[in-house]
Amino acid sequence: MNRILYYHPQSNFSRKIRILLAEKQISYELKEINLMNKPPSFLEVSPIGKVPVLVDEDGTTIWDSSLIAEYIDAKYPEPRFYPTDFKERLECRKWEELADTLGDKIISLWIFNLTTKKNATLYQSMLEKSIKELFAVFEKKLSQSKYLLGGKTWSIADISALCSCGYYNLRFDENWQSDYPHLKTWFDQLHQRESVYSTIP
Repeated sequence: MNRILYYHPQSNFSRKIRILLAEKQISYELKEINLMNKPPSFLEVSPIGKVPVLVDEDGTTIWDSSLIAEYIDAKYPEPRFYPTDFKERLECRKWEELADTLGDKIISLWIFNLTTKKNATLYQSMLEKSIKELFAVFEKKLSQSKYLLGGKTWSIADISALCSCGYYNLRFDENWQSDYPHLKTWFDQLHQRESVYSTIP
């Protein structure tokens, strides 16, 4: 069977996996899912009802972008996006989780703004504050190193953070970049890669 990635073109978590697959030059079939009207066939492979979902050639089915990324990196290790050293891998997973949390908060803010017509609320203010605080954490880290794990190459942590920042661009604007110059430089440099540029939502 063909390898299939169930996705949505505007999903930052789907983009994360698309970039990883492109960097590893792994062939696959894309199946776009209407998240407002999910077909029963999709819900059979995704009990949580979220994208992305990867169905590998042998029928192995995985949901959640971090689980998919770890699976892909273990099965197709070149080039590698997770360190092999235990402590370095843990550090990578911490930054990946932080980046995914940023993405979740941006999604929550967009949905809140979309569905709420009242003036700004405490919840909205809390989300905006949290997003700014996370941007600042990444800015501080990237003021000290070229990539989130340091070193000479990027990792899944960088891909995750890149996709979350890109989702902010999509749903809001690019004004954040003027407040975080090191994050902007890192973001712009990574967008020179074909895998990144070609998946801009």
